[in-house]
Amino acid sequence: MDKNLLLQDVLAHLQADLEQATLAALSAHETATHEENVAENKYDTLGLEAAYLASGQARRVEELRQTLITWRQLRPRPFDETQGIELGALVQLAAENGHEQWLFLGPPGASMKLQLADQCIQVLGNTAPLGKLLLGKKPGDEISLPVGSRQQVFEVLAAT
Repeated sequence: MDKNLLLQDVLAHLQADLEQATLAALSAHETATHEENVAENKYDTLGLEAAYLASGQARRVEELRQTLITWRQLRPRPFDETQGIELGALVQLAAENGHEQWLFLGPPGASMKLQLADQCIQVLGNTAPLGKLLLGKKPGDEISLPVGSRQQVFEVLAAT
């Protein structure tokens, strides 16, 4: 699997999310500042509510911008056995029940599922609990992730 194609797919999804969030923020701002939403009395809170929404939407746009900047700086490299799993790694895990999955480890903020060829790949940030556990691991290593009151054990099958 080509990690650079995965990265381009992540960037395209983040860009689309940013564009959608920007439109939502503009719409919320227009609603908050529209003359029909000026409060007529102290109980008329539509304009205030719209302003809170616009503020939240603006924060979301900025978060997406920062995530996009961070992901654009990612340069996936071939797996280095001496370094172990690091940002940009494509990792195959097996759960105790035999279920296998592929993960693409990157910076925070881009949790999504991608389809490459016939394979489903979970994009995971390095600050997610599983992402933290994977850093520095090598094929053959086991990791244990607390899930509720029990531990879920995974084996690293492969890393590229």
